[in-house]
Amino acid sequence: MNALELVDVTRRFDRVEAVKHLSLSVARGEMFGLIGPDGAGKTTTIRLVCGLLRADAGRVRVLGADPVRERGRITASVGYFSQRFSLYGDLSIDENIAFFADIHGVADFRARRDRLLELTQLTPFRSRLADKLSGGMKQKLALACTLIHQPDLIVLDEPTTGVDPVSRREFWKLLSELLTQGITMLMATPYLDEAERCSRVALLHEGTLLALDEPGALRAALPGTVFEVMVDDHRPAQSVLEDLPDVVSVSAFGERIHVRVSAHGERTAGAAAAMQSALEAHGLRVDSVRPVAASLEDVFIARLGEPLPGQSRESDARPGAPRSGASRSGEQRP
Repeated sequence: MNALELVDVTRRFDRVEAVKHLSLSVARGEMFGLIGPDGAGKTTTIRLVCGLLRADAGRVRVLGADPVRERGRITASVGYFSQRFSLYGDLSIDENIAFFADIHGVADFRARRDRLLELTQLTPFRSRLADKLSGGMKQKLALACTLIHQPDLIVLDEPTTGVDPVSRREFWKLLSELLTQGITMLMATPYLDEAERCSRVALLHEGTLLALDEPGALRAALPGTVFEVMVDDHRPAQSVLEDLPDVVSVSAFGERIHVRVSAHGERTAGAAAAMQSALEAHGLRVDSVRPVAASLEDVFIARLGEPLPGQSRESDARPGAPRSGASRSGEQRP
């Protein structure tokens, strides 16, 4: 039995369909990623899974139970980690953990608490008030509180948003250790570098599933060849590149431009030469044009260019894409 199943699930808010006919399943012991930009439907899906919202259509099953009608049955087996710090700032680390243990009816929690504090490296700070913790330490404390009742499934809603890169790495190290214990994880994130760590991902946009597979399989299935172009002036360069034959898409990634062309194999050398010649003919200085491995960002942008069911390609204008890890530090978002 899968840990999680959504079958043709739709959720509306007035006239807006936040989730549209979504179907997916998460195997036990799997880390599954819900990937997409703001407004993609990630948080709505998380709330449906946690029983905080009722689906307008379709079926949701969490550990074999209906999360709305049988909430009591799954409460002891599911941990929820919110993107917002929801602990008590005037309580210490130990007191916060004790509070959440009490909520879940865990009487003898001290040994479990000590193991979690050791795992999260919070033992030396256990008497410190939560308000006095750094962002990364608050994140670790929230994870410890989420795990105090030993859930089989943890649901994480953008857990690393607003956290510094070092804390992000430490948090992912913790999650990797938890995976070895057989815990199932459903994570919503806008960061495509984090998506690469998941065993499978669902790419979402405006409530619709664009693709679902292993990250490597999605990248391998992208047709054509992706080039990385480094040039002195991006904006005119993008316009020049978009007008070239065989060019499928052009996207800016910080200091880089990714160009996907239909050419592959021996034809890629000609495509690279054509790009360099066209850019130089427009007075642009080209630092490099080289083929690179496709990223999930390239996959997402390619899927955005495909029409949704019931839409023509001409009417399908869907801007926006998830963030790369680098975009958090000031790079341009694709």
